[in-house]
This record gives sequence, C-alpha cells and structure tokens, in this order.
Amino acid sequence: MTDKTSSPRKPWNAFATPTIGKAVRGLSRLLHHGGSAFPGKVVEMIDPGFLARTLGQLRYGVVLVSGTNGKTTTTRMVASILEDLNLKVFTNPTGSNFTRGVVSALLTEVSASGKLDADIAVLELDEAYAVHFVHQVKPRYSLLLNVMRDQLDRFGEIDNTARLLSHVAQATTGTVVLNREDRRIAALANVVPQGTQVRYFGLSDELRKLFPSDDDMHAGDLSAAEKAAAKVEGVNTALASAVAPAVAGSDSQVDTTTSHDVFDSAGDRIIPKLDARETVSASSAMTDSLASRRLADVVLNRVGDHEAEFVMDDAEFETKVQLEGAYNLFNAAAALAVVRAASEQIENVDTTLPRARDERLMRALSHVTPAFGRGEVITVDEAPVELLLVKNPMGFRMSLASFAPAGHDTMIVINDEYADGRDMSWLWDVDFTSLRGTGVKMVSGVRAWDMALRLEYEGVKVVQTDTDIEEAVRSFVTANPGTPKHIYCTYTAMLKVRSELGKYAKVADAGVGK
Repeated sequence: MTDKTSSPRKPWNAFATPTIGKAVRGLSRLLHHGGSAFPGKVVEMIDPGFLARTLGQLRYGVVLVSGTNGKTTTTRMVASILEDLNLKVFTNPTGSNFTRGVVSALLTEVSASGKLDADIAVLELDEAYAVHFVHQVKPRYSLLLNVMRDQLDRFGEIDNTARLLSHVAQATTGTVVLNREDRRIAALANVVPQGTQVRYFGLSDELRKLFPSDDDMHAGDLSAAEKAAAKVEGVNTALASAVAPAVAGSDSQVDTTTSHDVFDSAGDRIIPKLDARETVSASSAMTDSLASRRLADVVLNRVGDHEAEFVMDDAEFETKVQLEGAYNLFNAAAALAVVRAASEQIENVDTTLPRARDERLMRALSHVTPAFGRGEVITVDEAPVELLLVKNPMGFRMSLASFAPAGHDTMIVINDEYADGRDMSWLWDVDFTSLRGTGVKMVSGVRAWDMALRLEYEGVKVVQTDTDIEEAVRSFVTANPGTPKHIYCTYTAMLKVRSELGKYAKVADAGVGK
C-alpha cells in the first residue's frame, strides 16, 4: 500500500538539517526551554520538506490520532500495543501536538544522515494542525476521538472543529476509525474517499449515560439556543423580505473570512476557510440518527476499578489496566480498534486466528501506563501526588467524576498561555459541586483569582490562592505529609508543576524538561 504522500524536493542544505535541528534541541534543553517545539519550528523554516521526507521512509505509514480529549493517552496506548506486536514505533510522547512538535520528536530519533529507524509512526495532532499535517503527509490510518467545546478562541464552535477533522478523514489512505457515539465524528464517514475503509468504536447501551457527549452536557443550552436561533431567524426572514427589493441586483458581498477560520498566536489565519462541499454541518450531524446503530469494531462493554470488558467480533474480553479514569477505558476501545485495523496489514501478525490476536492485544493493553501529566502519579514524601490535565469543560467534569476528592488534598492550577487557550470562560461550564465537601487547599496559576472566584460561586471553600506556581506547589506538597493529593492543571501549568515537583521527588524526563 502507498500513501500517495508527495515528496517535496530536497533543498541543497537538507543534508545538514538533522545536525542543525539536534544542535538547536540540545541548546534549548540546556537553557531549560524544554525542546518539545522550538527545534521543530527552526527546522520547518530551513527545510519545509523534512517532515514528509522523513515519515515517507516508514514501511507501514502513519497512524494519526486527533480529537478534543484523550489524544495523548490514546496515542500512547496505540504505540505501546503496536510495539508489543514487535514493531518499531515512532511517536510524539510529549503531547506537543503541532507539526513543529512532531518535527522536534523526529530530531531525537533520526540519524545524522536523516535515517528514521522505525516501521510505523503513531502521532497525535492538534485538531487545527492536523490539517497542516495531512497537507504534507497522508496518514494510512486515522483515529478521530471526539469533538467538544475547547479553546473557543482558536477553534470556534465544535461544528468548526468537526470540519477541521474532516480534512483528516478525506486524506486518509487506509482506514478511518470513528467514535460511533459522537454524532459529529460518526458523520465524517460521509467524507471518507472511495477505497478507504471506515470502522467504529463505541459503548454498550448501559455505558452511554456514563460518557455524556458535548451535546448531552449542553442539552439545556442547546434548547435555549435553538429557541433563540429560531427567533432570530424569524426576525431575519422578515427583514430580508423587507429589504430584498432594495438590494436585488447589487454587487454587495458578504465577508465570510472569519466564521470558520483558525488563527495562530500571531493572529495569522492558519486554516483556510472551507467551502460548502467540505463541511460537515451541525444539523446533519445532529440529525444523524443512524450513528448509534452503526456496527462497532470494538465496544466498551463494562468498566470497573482498573479493569474493563470489551466486545470484539461478538466475543468478550476482560483485562486489568493501569490507566486512571473511566474515560481512558473508552479511549482504550478506540486504540484497540485502530490497532486491529493496522494489524491486518502487518506481515508478522497472524490474523487467521482473530481471538488469539485480540487476546494478545488485551495483554498489551494491560501493560500501558498513564502518559505524563494525565493521571501520572509522582510520590512526594511517600504520598502520591496525581497530576490531572484539564483543558475544557467535559475533560474537567470527567476528571472530577473519576477521582473522588475524599481523603485527598486538592490543588487547581490554571494558566492561559497559547497552548492552554486564552479564553478561560469555560471554567463556568464545569460542575465543581463534588469539591464542596473537602474544599480546595490551593489555587494557583496566571488565572488563579478567576478560578477562586468560580469556586466561590460554586460554594467551594478555597484555603489559599497564590499566583506564584513554584511557591504554591511547595506549600501544597509539603503540607499534610502522607495525605494523597490531586493537582488539576492546564497544559502549561502542568509543565511548571511537574518541573517544581522535581525538586521534591523523582520525576521522569518526558522530553519537555523537568
């Protein structure tokens, strides 16, 4: 199978790209700037074809993972299971999911001559940068997890996020794996090109209520919005009727450059506006009643305390897991679905006995550990400190539902840097009532006072608020020795918290600096 990825012409200086990139990465880490994205940005400027040229070496192509929630952990699961199938896997484990992050990760793996010693790549991509990526590299497999309200200042409403992901579905050459329970994602089957397979992962009927969709969470809002929209539509119709004679035949044009665009930190548009043929409309997704009845390749059938049951080919499989949070069990179903699809093209995997193949996948799944910052446990003074990444209303709600606060001290750290999303208004869509009983010991980060105000309105007692993350972490982890702790944090806050925890405990190097 070929992926039809274009091979850009090598610039004359391409021979030096790996060496230059590695030098920039080494210098960046030496200066404690991490190195998860900046070296990639430099290489993208001096050698724009490096990404496609290097990934084009892979025998089994690229698995692209995208969606609002669960990308990093799911990517980790897919990569780990494929490694258990004796494949050499290249991945981007740091969660730096812009194209520049992928390039930075490549710089750690390629030789000085640019050789990548891997069979397959498993890459998570930000929903917007996934569009950039597929313009350069056609994925052989894509796994699209969900669309939820997230970074509204970048993506806009979730129908626009679904439109971005439609580019990935259109560009995939082998198999597109979709979330059957997310109607916007399931509707992307309609844009998959001829010759590309579509498969689904899903939930049993009994579990659907435990994993609400974005529509479920905003059901009340949607009802109100629909009423408002109907009212506005009525007014607009009346106005249009009134003014139509006056504008008929005019050359006036509507400025449509803003409704579906995505911008980078410099304010430049990075995703071109989509035309009507490319769109997956909200109405079509919302009314897609067939979505829930599509046959899923992998179904999450039951969840327990660090255990799960899946149904594949009408057979039930149980396994223990080391992952934290029930939502990661649903992500596991997604990972299993894409690995099953890929395994059919891998020569050393025997698919003539599917049950034996699936039992092997379940054993591999049981060995997967949490990705850094996503349920990662760091032991400080013999007490577990659990890092829980939160970046949107649904993710925060699911984390709060999965990690009971009783018996734990709780800290929340909120930053609003570009990687976190500038607009923090989503905090008002999170239900914090589960924290009323225990309160929150510490609130920190750039937006600490916004968070504290939100908790005040929710009736949650906050013991201390400190915008200085270093000082706040020190105070939090050294208080109440022996008491387990939860730290909920946005992405850049998590990196700083993790770095600070490195002063008190052993913290694994995740490639982003300690």
